Amino acid sequence: MDDAGFSSPDDFVDKPTGLSQEELDVLTDQLVEALKSVFDPEIPVDIYELGLIYRVDVSDDKDVVVDMTLTAPGCPVAGEMPEWVREAVMKIDGVKSCTVNLVFEPPWDASKMSDEAKLALNMF
Repeated sequence: MDDAGFSSPDDFVDKPTGLSQEELDVLTDQLVEALKSVFDPEIPVDIYELGLIYRVDVSDDKDVVVDMTLTAPGCPVAGEMPEWVREAVMKIDGVKSCTVNLVFEPPWDASKMSDEAKLALNMF
């Protein structure tokens, strides 16, 4: 398991039954790329590497639901970041819709960050 809490990117996507494994693999790669395009403006690391993405669910119709958290409940961009995530996911060809749920359980802490994020923030 990596420090973001996933054994691999495939582990954060709940697998729909109507998509082939190849389609799901491509979509998973695209989702990771989209999530890595969103940054907390106060931290120079993307939200995926920070470990802020807790779950991604993809339906057979390519409706996407993302459960994410923030580094702190009082984050100044709390109202904006879920929309940034939704916009990034909606740029993926074929995605029908995207809902982003802001969750605070379990609470985020630095142990959820990937080694890449820790290196970028000089936390080793």
